[in-house]
Order: sequence, then structure tokens, then C-alpha cells
Amino acid sequence: MEPISARSMLETASAASAAAAESRPPIERRQRLSPAALAVVNQKVRGAYSPIVIAGLVRLADFVLLSFVGIALYLSYMVPLTGFHWEYVAAIFATTLTAVICFQAADLYDVQMFRGQLRQMTRMISSWTFVFLLFIGASFFAKLGGEISRLWLSAFFFLGLAALIAGRLFLRTLVRRWTRQGRLDRRTIVVGADESGELLIEALRVQEDSDIEILGVFDDRNDSRALDTCAGSPKLGKVGDIVEFARRTRVDLVLFALPISAETRILEMLKKLWVLPVDIRLSAHTNKLRFRPRSYSYLGEVPTLDVFEAPITDWDLVMKWMFDHFVGGIVLLLATPVMALVALAVKLDSPGPVLFRQKRFGFNNERIDVFKFRSLHHDQADPMASKVVTRNDSRVTRVGRFIRKTSLDEMPQLFNVVFKGNLSLVGPRPHAVQGKLQSRPFDEAVDGYFARHRVKPGITGWAQVNGWRGEVDSEEKIQKRVEFDLYYIENWSVLLDFYILLKTPLALLTKSENAY
Repeated sequence: MEPISARSMLETASAASAAAAESRPPIERRQRLSPAALAVVNQKVRGAYSPIVIAGLVRLADFVLLSFVGIALYLSYMVPLTGFHWEYVAAIFATTLTAVICFQAADLYDVQMFRGQLRQMTRMISSWTFVFLLFIGASFFAKLGGEISRLWLSAFFFLGLAALIAGRLFLRTLVRRWTRQGRLDRRTIVVGADESGELLIEALRVQEDSDIEILGVFDDRNDSRALDTCAGSPKLGKVGDIVEFARRTRVDLVLFALPISAETRILEMLKKLWVLPVDIRLSAHTNKLRFRPRSYSYLGEVPTLDVFEAPITDWDLVMKWMFDHFVGGIVLLLATPVMALVALAVKLDSPGPVLFRQKRFGFNNERIDVFKFRSLHHDQADPMASKVVTRNDSRVTRVGRFIRKTSLDEMPQLFNVVFKGNLSLVGPRPHAVQGKLQSRPFDEAVDGYFARHRVKPGITGWAQVNGWRGEVDSEEKIQKRVEFDLYYIENWSVLLDFYILLKTPLALLTKSENAY
């Protein structure tokens, strides 16, 4: 089952009734949560570490460690006797690569395996021994046995094994510490506080070494079908409370314990939840309707159907972080002379500070401070952007008109990218927390507006290079921005970021008619 696309959900949500949109609370008003939900929110929670990234780094560490041991032994023992031969180095790398492949086949790169000791060490010793037996066999059939030092080979085997064991003991200590801190747990909420929810929670809890942490259950029903406590997990509120709950504490997975036949209820709930940067799955453990095994993803042995996936995770997140900091650092260095000239012009043009901070929406609706060059008269500053800047606005200074037209006022946001880390170079532009369209908050003007906050906002974005920047004075403009932002989120890649970054200067020169 393919996850639902954000575009299709946007189209569905846009068809929702106006009455539903009007009944939503304003952006700045926080929805009240139940005492049970607040108790969870108030718990200290640390950021999560990706098991996929950890496993990848351990593979790399094993390869580097074993290669270092083999080459160090070769340079210290063999080279003084026989001279340097590239064949030995190639053999070392081949052996090390084979070892990593064998470790993978033995499930030694599963994070659950890192927590154990006896089973992990047994498999590692067996795999490392198999690799050397394979190497000896290959040398025999290639008639190279007489050219390989038995002392060097024995030392490589035992010292390599010792290095692997020491590394895994250190890794085991780290993983256990991260486990105690909750960094490796998937914080999960269950939708459905009935018998199906109880069966699902019990099935998840009986699994050995499960990384699922059940925070609680949510259910809209107030009758006898909804339990106050579901398999020991408290009911935290209604489905409508999940969005606020997930913005005030870390939630990694929303799991529906509802039958597939309840598609109308599920769709109504998804209209509320798809804006969150979390995985959303439909449990299939009690459904009589069965799909092919490849259609499921599994939580241990519990089959689930993917509905939504959190965007830009695992290695994608690492690559985006590297892109932001390395490319952002270079751009900041190159832009420093221009920023100095703009700062001087702002200071000479009108009294007041050169920079100012403005409250914007960040990742998952977090309020962040972004830096900008001041473009308004200091006594008419609007840090909350409660009044949109329009054409020929008297509040804008002479220099301010130029830097707003060319977006030079946004350049200090490079500090947000490189040093604070709450912005990306490329992403949906962060809008002001009080941004409005004709007195209506943006989320009331466009259903699904907050879905653009499922990733970190950026200095430039796909909507901006396609001409959707500047003043928002019509429903079409904000609708198009959201559509282009969702396209970016669904189709993100490092190459797309490079393309947008390279296209930005041209877009600033040719598509600035709405920037005042």
C-alpha cells in the first residue's frame, strides 16, 4: 500500500466545509489538553537518534577499524621484510569489505543486537572466523598460500577480533545509555481506545527488545466503547487533541487501531493529522482482509499499512544538515562583504538598529526568531508582522525598498542556518506567526496550510523561485505557495536543493513584482 500523497490530501482537505475551518482555534491560542496528556507533555524528552544512521556509522567504523589494523600490521611487520606491495593492501580492503557484508548477513547491524552481549559476540566471532577461512580458501585455490605470511595473517585475525570486541563493548555502553534516555524509542500514540486498541498494545508489548514506547491512546467516543485505560495506557484525549499534543512533545508514530472498514472515520481523522511530521500507520493485526506480505511494514511482528511517512528522515536528514552547514557556511563567507555594505547603508539611511528579530513559524509550528536587516523605520517596526507590507508603504525606508525588492534583507538568516540551525538554506519560507490574508489567519484561508511545517523552513524555496513570493493579498497566492511547498517536501533531494539555490538569483531579478 503506497502512502497517501500530500497533494491528494490537500485537495481532499480543501473540499472540507467552511464551517469546520471557522471552528478551528486561532493560531496563537493553544488548545487545552487533558491532565493525563499534560503529564506526558511535561516529561523531559530528548531528541531521537536514527537507528538507520547509527547502523550505517557502525558499518563505516568496522570497515575503517579493520582496515587500520590490517594495514598497520602490514606496514610494521611485512614492509621491512619484503617491501611494499599493493596486492597486500588490496587483500586487506577486500577482507574488510567481506567482513562487513558477513556482519550484515548475520544481523550484526541491527540496533537491537547492539544492546546484547553474548549473542552479539558469538555471531561476531563466528562471522570473523568465516571471513578468514574464506580468505585462506581463496588463497589456496589461487596458489598464493606460500606468499602470505602466516604470522601477519594470525595477528590480523586476533588483533582485528580484539578491536571489534572492544568497539562493540563501547557501542553497547552508548546504546544502553541512549536507550535509558529514550533516544532510540519510537514514541507512539494509538488511535482507538477499545478492544482492538487493547489487542494492539498487548501485541506490541509482548515483543522482545521492542523500541515502541506507548504514550497513550486517543479516541473521540465518550460512550462505553471507549476505555479510560487501554491495556495499561491512559486515554489522553480526543483525536482533535493529537495535533496540539504532538507539537508540545515528541511523537514519532501515530498508529490507528481501527478496522480498514471504518474508512470514513479514518479519513476524517487523517484530515486533522496529516499536517504533522510523524509516521502514520494503520494497524492490520486484527483485520480479516489480508494483503500480500510485501504490502505491509512491520513493527516487530505486528503488520501495519503505511498511510503517511515523516519527510526527510534518517540519511536524508544527515545530507540536508551537511548541505545547510557546509554550503551555508560558504555562502555566508562569500556574502559577508555584501552584508557589510547593506548594514552600513541601513545604518546611514535611518536611525535604529541594523538587525531585528521577527517571530516566524519553524519546524512543526515551533516559534522561532529569524534575523533580518531592518527595512522599516525603527519607530514603526512590526516584529510580529501583524500588518503586511504593501506597495508604497510609508513605513519602509529608502534602503528598505531596495533590500526588500532584492531580498537582501533576508541575508542575515544565514546566521539562523549556520549557527542556530532552526532554518535551512532551502525549504518552505517561514511565515510570520500573525500572518493573515484579509484578516483571516493563513491556516483558515488554506486547509492543510500547516503541512508545510513538516520540514524545517528555508531562506529560499520552490515556491519562491517559481514566482510565488512577496505580498500575499489573494487566496490564490497563499494556495499556490502551499501547493509548491508540498511538492518540494514530497520530492526533496539534495539535487533539488542545489537547483533551487542556483535558480534563486535569477528568480530575484525576474520574479520580484510582488516584493515591496
